[in-house]
Amino acid sequence: MLILAPIIILGVSGIIFGAILAYASKIFEVKVDPRIDQIFEMLPGANCGACGAPGCFGYAEAVVIGKLDINLCAPGGKETAQKIADILGTEAKEVVKMKAVVQCKGGKDKAKQLFEYTGIKDCNAAELISGGGKACVYGCLGLDSCVEACPYNAIFMGPDNLPVVIEEQCTGCGLCVKACPRNIMKLIPVTQKIYLACVSKDKGKNVKNVCPVGCTGCSLCANPKTTPSGDIVMDENLPTVNFTKNVNLVAAAYKCPTKSYVTEIKFEPLHINEDCNKCVDQPAQLCVKTCPVKNCITLNEEKDIYQINPDTCIGCRLCKPVCPKNAIEVKVKEEVVL
Repeated sequence: MLILAPIIILGVSGIIFGAILAYASKIFEVKVDPRIDQIFEMLPGANCGACGAPGCFGYAEAVVIGKLDINLCAPGGKETAQKIADILGTEAKEVVKMKAVVQCKGGKDKAKQLFEYTGIKDCNAAELISGGGKACVYGCLGLDSCVEACPYNAIFMGPDNLPVVIEEQCTGCGLCVKACPRNIMKLIPVTQKIYLACVSKDKGKNVKNVCPVGCTGCSLCANPKTTPSGDIVMDENLPTVNFTKNVNLVAAAYKCPTKSYVTEIKFEPLHINEDCNKCVDQPAQLCVKTCPVKNCITLNEEKDIYQINPDTCIGCRLCKPVCPKNAIEVKVKEEVVL
């Protein structure tokens, strides 16, 4: 009996405490919304954090409770947003597909080098230890950190030791942006085919001393005549672009004296038709004064209308909205420069 008594007491106590725990688990049970698992299962599984949540499951939870919008999954894009909307029974929101771009044109053959860096092949390590071997303290270090961070193999190092983004494979997850210690990688809408490829905030002379293709802060691109929309503003000698409106940067890129802008598209020349009346009863030469290209628009004395030189027209379209007769035609055809 002396041996059995403790065993019996221990067994009864276990049964009692087990029953209490089972009852408590029912009382204090936290019910998990089944939609969380449903959304989690159809997410890409990149766990990139571009949505603002700590991984895909965190995003699924945040979407269900209404903490995050359903259109924030960059790798999933529009299709994933629609699936989430179907699960939640709501309307799918517009998804602006983004792409990563490299804001530096100062490759090894252009930017000045102070020394040959032979340390750890990591941009963050080089930035902490010596800042790398490049003279420009804003320039790309070229040590593959963005390449390693990309889970979609959408970035590789080019022959000039600068990252090259494969747009077709880029999901806009933003992991390369987070990996770059110099903020050279940036996400912009895929529809934006022109962007500034420099992040230097130094003044003109200092920039020219280290890189011939760096932005000198001349502010020509931000001039209201060049960018009437006002979507380019100067910030410490550096133009900043508001990409939310798919802003027209053709004239800005043309005016840049150091060619710091990257242009991925070519616009067809514009044409002035027979409706032109030479701005009668209007300030004369409105199209001529608006055109950023000197002598691109001239008076055709034979036809008594203005004409656009197709060989010099950059297709910026700035002249079109100022024409009182809507006589300037825009050719829709556009081709990507490979």
